[in-house]
Amino acid sequence: MATKQKAPRFNRLTSGERRAELIAAGLACMARGGIQEFTVDRICAEAGVSRGLITHHFGSMNALLAAVYARMYDESTKVTRTVVPGETRLAALLDAFFAPEVFNRQSFNIWLTLWGQVTLNDDLRGEHAAQYSVFVRDVAGAIGEAADRNGRSVDAALLARTLISLVDGLGIQHCIDPDSMPVEVARSACRTLLEPHLGTF
Repeated sequence: MATKQKAPRFNRLTSGERRAELIAAGLACMARGGIQEFTVDRICAEAGVSRGLITHHFGSMNALLAAVYARMYDESTKVTRTVVPGETRLAALLDAFFAPEVFNRQSFNIWLTLWGQVTLNDDLRGEHAAQYSVFVRDVAGAIGEAADRNGRSVDAALLARTLISLVDGLGIQHCIDPDSMPVEVARSACRTLLEPHLGTF
C-alpha cells in the first residue's frame, strides 16, 4: 500500500527550527527504512515541506546526513553528559549507556544505517571523527577516575575505546535479537571487561 504523503506546509519557522524539523524527518525516514528512505522526496514529505528547503538549509543531502549523525550522537550522549564526576561516575555512566532511551532497537537501527555510510561519505566521516573523539575523552575521564581511586594504572583512552566498541556490539545484537542480549546481560559484560583493570567501582 502506498504511503500517503503529507501536503507541504509553509508555516513560518526560524532557520534553526526548520533545520531541526528536517533533521527529525530524516531520522524518522531512516528509522523506517534505512538509507533507502533517506531521500529528498521522502524527507520533505515527512516534514510536509517543499523540496528546495533541504538545499536552502543544508546545501546538500550529505550535509543533512552529517547533521542527522550529529543529532544522534547528541541524543545518545545526552544521558551520559549528565553524569556528575565523583566516586560513582563510571557506574552511573554504565547505567546511562543502557538507559531505555539509548539502548533500544530503533536507535541501533539508525546507528547501523549511519555507520554503514561513514566510510563512504566525507562529510559523515568528519562528523564521526569529531563526535567520537569527544565521547572517548569523556568515557576515558570516568575510567581514569575509577583507576586512580583504586590505585590502578591503565591506558584510559584505549580502555574507553574498547568499552565503547563493546557497547556498540552488544547494542547490535540487542537490535537483532533482544532476547539473546537483554540489558542486564549487556551491562554485566561491560563490568566483566572493566573490573579486571579497575577493580570494583
